[in-house]
Amino acid sequence: MAHTLFNPMNILQLATFIILINHVYIGYSFPSSRTHDYNLQVRKLQQLKSSISQTNPVLSARLYAVSSYGADPTGKTDSTDAILSAIADAVGYTRLAGQGGIYKISRPVKFPMAGIGNVMISSGTLRASENFTNDNYLIDLSPPSSSSTNNEYNYEYITLKDIMLDCNYHGGGIRAINALRTSIDNVYITHFTTNGIMVQGGHETYIRNSFLGQHITAGGDPHERNFTGTAINLAGNDNAVTDVVIFSAATGILVSGQANVITGVHCYNKATGFGGTGVYLKLPGLTQTRIVNSYFDYTGIVSEDPVQLHVSGCFFLGDAFVLLKSIRGVVNGVNIVDNMFSGSNKGIDIVQLDQRNGAFNNIDQVVVNNNNVNGMNLKATVATGAMQGNGTVWTVDFNKILLFPRHIKLVQYTLMTSESNVFPNYVLRNISNNKVFIESDIAVSGSVSVTVDQGLSKKKLAILGS
Repeated sequence: MAHTLFNPMNILQLATFIILINHVYIGYSFPSSRTHDYNLQVRKLQQLKSSISQTNPVLSARLYAVSSYGADPTGKTDSTDAILSAIADAVGYTRLAGQGGIYKISRPVKFPMAGIGNVMISSGTLRASENFTNDNYLIDLSPPSSSSTNNEYNYEYITLKDIMLDCNYHGGGIRAINALRTSIDNVYITHFTTNGIMVQGGHETYIRNSFLGQHITAGGDPHERNFTGTAINLAGNDNAVTDVVIFSAATGILVSGQANVITGVHCYNKATGFGGTGVYLKLPGLTQTRIVNSYFDYTGIVSEDPVQLHVSGCFFLGDAFVLLKSIRGVVNGVNIVDNMFSGSNKGIDIVQLDQRNGAFNNIDQVVVNNNNVNGMNLKATVATGAMQGNGTVWTVDFNKILLFPRHIKLVQYTLMTSESNVFPNYVLRNISNNKVFIESDIAVSGSVSVTVDQGLSKKKLAILGS
């Protein structure tokens, strides 16, 4: 991208502030578990279906204008009480709407009870007042502490759409705790200090077509070193982030839940050289994350002890790279394939290992291959080399390309010679330190071709060896 400084501006005024609500109770409880139990999810959804079928259907809708409750669309006075009063009435019925403007709030916009569904908040601007507390969120989908536990789904089918949130450097934008099937669509969140969006627990939050940044900039910001906060924090399972731009934050997306997918994301939140991270996967030993077709712009990916991680079809610009960080020395089921890397010829490896906590010693089913590179060092788990010589010993050194030190699992080699009536016997003597040593019983002029693989699974090796 072209990095040009974008002057900070006041938050833009949007057309309307609308909340559409259909009331559905979903109060029930199941024990929570960090493991990904699909049978448990099926039981939850069956219970939810039964719960919904027992509710009274809403046969009509009614419009609640927040301005009629005293909300100030100019943003000069506090509109929190007016908005919350309108929500309280609308929760008992169907629909809430307001006139265009910027609404200043001093407390989070929350629903007065847990266990509701089919709600849409759409088209408007909320701005935190100067006395908005730093540990709160402008829109908070979390229940009153007395009405729910961590084992319940609190809300179902909540849609937040076409909204601009100015956190005014007080707290975060949106928080969803134990919510089921939440949609965050075309939302612009800025000036947050904690998280732009926080997803905790719950199931199937979809974040799409949105823009998040702590500071309003288009790159090349002179204050980039001081960016803080996290744009999207996914501490739950089965969520998706699609077609999202993250333009300023210390961490673009922090993932600590399983089975999440990230696609079409453009991260230029804070350069790696300034201490930033595009996507940080903080779920050692059970990653289960897919990152595809995304653009990492001077900031890359960090994954702790990755297990089942797929990175494919991505573009890494400005020496951005993938870092695998050892916590307990596990890397298993990792695909880093078919990506493009572009750098500045500073000798940066496209995939790197952080082994300060201990070496990776449990390595299985790892494929780093078919990536194309310009101005960076290619790294892979599969490599082919050849050399010519005249003698009895050939040495092929793969240290420049192989990802893991001293970890070749499979070698295929061939000695070819143009000499007639010469049939040498040759053998693999050693593979230490990512160097392959081939020796023949007689001196011969020829060439050796060698293919090595570091990432084959233990099961496949057993089959090959049988």
